Amino acid sequence: MSDMSNPHSHPAASHHTDPPPRLALLAIFLVVVVLVVLGIAGVLRRTHAATVLAERTTEMAPPTVNVSEPKLGSPTTEFVLPGNVTAFTDAPIYANTGGYLKHWYFDIGAHVKKGALLAEISAPELDQQLQQAEQDLAAAQATARNAQTQAERYSDLVKTNAVSQQDTDTFMNQAASTAATVRSDQANVQRLKELQSYEKIYAPFDGVVTGRTVDIGQLISSGTATQIFHMQALETLRVYVNVPEVYSQSVKKGMKLGLNFPEHPGKTYTGTLVRTASAIDPGSRTLLVEIDVDNRAGELLPGSMAQVHFKTSVVAQSYIVPMPAIIFRADGLSLGTVVKDEKGSDIARMVPITIGEDDGATVQIVSGIGPNDKVIQDPPDSLVDGERVTVVHPATNAKPNANAKAVQD
Repeated sequence: MSDMSNPHSHPAASHHTDPPPRLALLAIFLVVVVLVVLGIAGVLRRTHAATVLAERTTEMAPPTVNVSEPKLGSPTTEFVLPGNVTAFTDAPIYANTGGYLKHWYFDIGAHVKKGALLAEISAPELDQQLQQAEQDLAAAQATARNAQTQAERYSDLVKTNAVSQQDTDTFMNQAASTAATVRSDQANVQRLKELQSYEKIYAPFDGVVTGRTVDIGQLISSGTATQIFHMQALETLRVYVNVPEVYSQSVKKGMKLGLNFPEHPGKTYTGTLVRTASAIDPGSRTLLVEIDVDNRAGELLPGSMAQVHFKTSVVAQSYIVPMPAIIFRADGLSLGTVVKDEKGSDIARMVPITIGEDDGATVQIVSGIGPNDKVIQDPPDSLVDGERVTVVHPATNAKPNANAKAVQD
């Protein structure tokens, strides 16, 4: 009955619940777009992850190296070692009196004689302390003179029983006490005069001013807080060399040695071996020696590196390697070699070496390697001891060599 009384009820309900076809298509389109975007994002993420993984894998991959055995060289009677060049005397100069820098007289590069006035410090508080101490000393001396006079007078009177022995002893003690006060004040005045003398800074030796770190008006603290100058004696330079233990008996005091410097190509300087440490360093198995070089011409500079040529009485077999195989680092010269670890993998082993003569393309190795060592021909700069490496064949167009062969991986 209700359906018949309201014949339009079903069509009306159907009209309100069914979405229009256009809205349904729009919803489907949006869903498809979202799915496509999500799919593209996932693909891009996977592609980026794969790229990063490939780059990381490449970075972590062992470096590729070419190796060969060294050539046999002729027995050597000379070897070359690096030496550190230092000034004969090297001293930082500090102030022993605090105050303000009043004036400086020499700048860097100046050649000064021992006793030359380098700078002056203004210390008015110290000057006033000295004046006060001198006044205290004058007062103490006056008191001491009066006490001494009284003591002498009572010493004469006590002989005639004009005064008591007790009063005499009192004045004698007073004279001794005031005399001690005078000596104390004299010491204080002398101390302040010494400090005042440090207001003027003098050169401690003949040399060159290699550093000036203060300027006029700057507050100077006494002690090592503020370095004022740095001086070096450069007429004679010291060259320190670590000689391998095997050659320690070949070096003797007084022997003449040739030295070459990179900043003076083609020129050889002569030095004299003046002293040795007389003991082998257990860490490096080397003997420290000192060589003095005449530098009155001023051509050589401290801090540079020298190549020192030693004559040896030990005839040793040398090996020839190409110059690019030499590794130059702060701890000295070395070669990169390839050895097997306990797992059978190829790893790099850094070997300290001593070199002999070189012709620019090749160099003689007089100690550090043997005939069967696998020497890395052109080691990368980042090569470290114990690092895994990948050994490859030499270039196919390389010329064969009877004394050197390629080591296969």
